[in-house]
Amino acid sequence: MTMDGGLYDEAMVTFFAEARDMLQQIEDALLVLETDPHNQEMINGLFRAAHTIKGSSGLFGMDRVVSFTHQVESVLDRVRNGEIIVDVAMSDLLLKSADVIAALLNQVEQKIDTPEYLVEIDADASAMIAQLQRYLVGEKTTSPLSVPATTNADDVSGNGNIGTWHISLRFGLDAFRNGFDPLSVINYLKTIGEIKHILTIVDNVPELEVLDPESCHLGFEIRFSTTAAKAEIDAAFEFVGDDCIVNLLAPNRRTADFIKLIHDLPAESRLGELLVESGAVSKADLDAALSQQSESAQWTDGVAQQPLGEILVEQRKVSTEVVDAALARQRKLEPRQDESRFVRVPADKLDDLINLVGELVICGASASLLAQNMREQQLIETTQQMSSLVEEIRNGTLGLRMVQIGESFARFRRVVRDTAAELGKEIQLEIEGAETELDKAVVEKISDPLMHLVRNAMDHGLEMPAERIKVGKAAFGTLRLAANHDSGHIVIRVTDDGKGLDGEKILAKARERGLVSSTQVLSDSEKLNLIFEPGFSTAEKITNLSGRGVGMDVVKKNIEALRGSVILKSEVGKGTTIEIRLPLTLAIIDGFLVKIGRSSYVIPLHAVVECIDAPNDRLHVNGDWAGHLDLRGEVLAFLELRRVFDVSEAMPDRRSIVVVRNGDSLAGLVVDQLMGEYQTVIKPLGKLFKHLRGISGSTVMGSGEVALILDVPALVKLATDREGGHEDAQTIKLTELVSIH
Repeated sequence: MTMDGGLYDEAMVTFFAEARDMLQQIEDALLVLETDPHNQEMINGLFRAAHTIKGSSGLFGMDRVVSFTHQVESVLDRVRNGEIIVDVAMSDLLLKSADVIAALLNQVEQKIDTPEYLVEIDADASAMIAQLQRYLVGEKTTSPLSVPATTNADDVSGNGNIGTWHISLRFGLDAFRNGFDPLSVINYLKTIGEIKHILTIVDNVPELEVLDPESCHLGFEIRFSTTAAKAEIDAAFEFVGDDCIVNLLAPNRRTADFIKLIHDLPAESRLGELLVESGAVSKADLDAALSQQSESAQWTDGVAQQPLGEILVEQRKVSTEVVDAALARQRKLEPRQDESRFVRVPADKLDDLINLVGELVICGASASLLAQNMREQQLIETTQQMSSLVEEIRNGTLGLRMVQIGESFARFRRVVRDTAAELGKEIQLEIEGAETELDKAVVEKISDPLMHLVRNAMDHGLEMPAERIKVGKAAFGTLRLAANHDSGHIVIRVTDDGKGLDGEKILAKARERGLVSSTQVLSDSEKLNLIFEPGFSTAEKITNLSGRGVGMDVVKKNIEALRGSVILKSEVGKGTTIEIRLPLTLAIIDGFLVKIGRSSYVIPLHAVVECIDAPNDRLHVNGDWAGHLDLRGEVLAFLELRRVFDVSEAMPDRRSIVVVRNGDSLAGLVVDQLMGEYQTVIKPLGKLFKHLRGISGSTVMGSGEVALILDVPALVKLATDREGGHEDAQTIKLTELVSIH
């Protein structure tokens, strides 16, 4: 029986996703064992991960992966048995071996078959195998990339003894749908032993008229001869564990083993079938007993006077206890409970779902607007209830894409370890707020900027051990990754306790490169932020990590493209903190709707602090569209959005100021009218406006009108810079905003 090509492809996608998870588990466990080599939980998890990769790869015929991973597993088996301990040298070797497994998997996944690539992989694998041999003294090994041959049990040699196992196997109805082929399991068993006898169980196959060809109704009873241990036999079924029920009876099995197996059989069968399926009697023994019952027994109303079980016991084919267990099992049906708690869903399907929910939000807003205009109370109540349900659907749907950032943070442990060794530094990584959740799309897009910041902190920020000791610090430097929620944002901080950034040196370097004129006066914050200028670098020499003048400006642009902001804080001799503030999701936000003239604008609700009246006699305008006012004894910079957007309609008598926050900075936005909270589906503006500042996107309102979503960080910076006299070429230009109005 063969598997449909589409199902097979889906199964492969699932396999590669799970294999990557297993490789990450291997990496995480090894990093823990470097400092805690006797952590039995990590050791067991490490072995299970390698064992799962090997077993699952065998089901898909990935012989290169199986052969290489088998060598790694053999070393880990000795670690698990306490024969050897994971030290830094072994950890380094096993980490590199995990990289080889990843490369072998990538070769299959990407279908790379160029001779050069294959030769390179084989060379890397052979080099790793040679080093792994040091930890396998006295162990029987195989050729690193040889294809395992079908084994004849009589020819098996090794440390184990030949034994005959009984395997009872039942596949679930959805096995085919989930991309599993029962034949692949049988083929894998042939690589570790010999199948002496196999009985296909077809009792549950329905009549042809009602048969669903995508449903699996198969079961197998297998007599299997091998020297392999139980764990190695289990590996054949590890990848299909959720789609089959497996029972193994070891060699020299006892009556109690047969009784337990009969009890565990998932299908309701007749007595003889149960005994054959469990391996308690052979098919030939059953046929002989049935023949004897038919020929010599007396019948009453179609029922034999001498039960089949008694005949088998008399013939000494089976014990009375086993027959009694089979009779008890025959009387009841035990349906399988589906214990699966998780379902893998392709990311593009979630994206489509969220887009549809976004459109539903817009339609809901339109229905609410129509109900209010019609002034039908019952219709208004119905639309309000619908809006509440839509909000629950929206929150639930967005929750499907929310993941903990700790998984991304944990991947930096390997980066910190390898980079510290390359630089000759001692660095420890601390992680805080690993349970903080955000949109998976944000996690994927922030990984590269985070990688650059982490490498930069290790290369530029943290000193060499001798240098740290000289200034009274600990020899090892500390790099901290922290995350937390704040007003609808996620805040990520990359902190080091290194030498910090010297603003004067940065300014001198910037003047040397012509980025700042000799007469320009900058604040301490502006001096530090010069490192985000294109082509700027403080590195004194080019290394593999930095010094090429590319990086920090790209980091800032990538973060701002996610509607985020970057704040840099540093103190000479103490260290540096880079704070990244990002929205939790890129799809839907809660907004605050305002009007300026006839146009509507949306301010992200999480940024709104309060709303106050804007009497003209209290507004002190500096120049054309920025100014300040007295807010309870504090100076608040504000923007006249009518002038920023060049609104020509008559100004109303009464206006309002929306006070917004970005990090530690406050600013006011003067608007004509407050419209209240509004659920907003973010729509991109398109390539034509990709350089537009002050606007982060657009949305379609229930009335069909397009409203622009304001970029609060950019507007706050414009207000504070303009009011403080620091406006430069990086601030918003009036002409840029007028063109969109």
